Amino acid sequence: MRTGNPALNEKTFTGLDRDSSSRIVESTAELMTIGGTVTKSFLLLGLVVAGAAWPWYLFFSTHNPGAVLPYMIGGVIGGLILGIVTCFNKMAAPITAPLYAVVEGLALGGISSYYEAQYAGIVINAVGLTFGTFFALLCAYSSGLIKASENFKLGVVAATGGILLVYLVSFVLGFFHITVPLIHGNGPVAIGFSAFIVVIAALNLVLDFDFIESGVEQRAPKYMEWYGAFGLIVTLVWLYLEILRLLSKIASRK
Repeated sequence: MRTGNPALNEKTFTGLDRDSSSRIVESTAELMTIGGTVTKSFLLLGLVVAGAAWPWYLFFSTHNPGAVLPYMIGGVIGGLILGIVTCFNKMAAPITAPLYAVVEGLALGGISSYYEAQYAGIVINAVGLTFGTFFALLCAYSSGLIKASENFKLGVVAATGGILLVYLVSFVLGFFHITVPLIHGNGPVAIGFSAFIVVIAALNLVLDFDFIESGVEQRAPKYMEWYGAFGLIVTLVWLYLEILRLLSKIASRK
């Protein structure tokens, strides 16, 4: 099994303790389910929105970018730390996943307010496209229209790895005041590159659905519902940010 999501990889559902006593779970109530994962995913989405509401309100009530900067930076750092902790300690997901959602919301609220200040209406469009893409792919996967075959997984993972490499190179070059036109430009090629990233981010949702389904089939413990929901949020956040970047590139050309 493969996925480009760092939270859901080929070892996600292996070597899991079935409970604190490491016994085999026999009760269905103690097992991961699709319904339970979906419920927790929506709960985490609600926490992301709640976390984003404060810096969003603060920015537009003060019109001072400096007012939301601490929340945005704190959210990015806190989200990174909590994300790493969750990946390495899956049993902590019932606690760390909701905390991650809140602090990630703070970061997204700050980032979104900056974009909205430059391009009015861009955020609602990005949110709509993100959720529209999510539900469309969920329906396509549930109906069997899209199947996560091994070749499909290999292609998406390879593309995701290439994108991460480009971002890493861009980050390093940034220390030398060198920008990568593909990422920071607004020309046709840069817009096409952003559109490609959006497609790959969206296809990672299919791999996430597949891994969650695999966890249910492998009778993963109940706490993995939180971990599966966390993995979906990671991909949705990435998808939203890439759509936001793509729309801003298009808007900047007008």
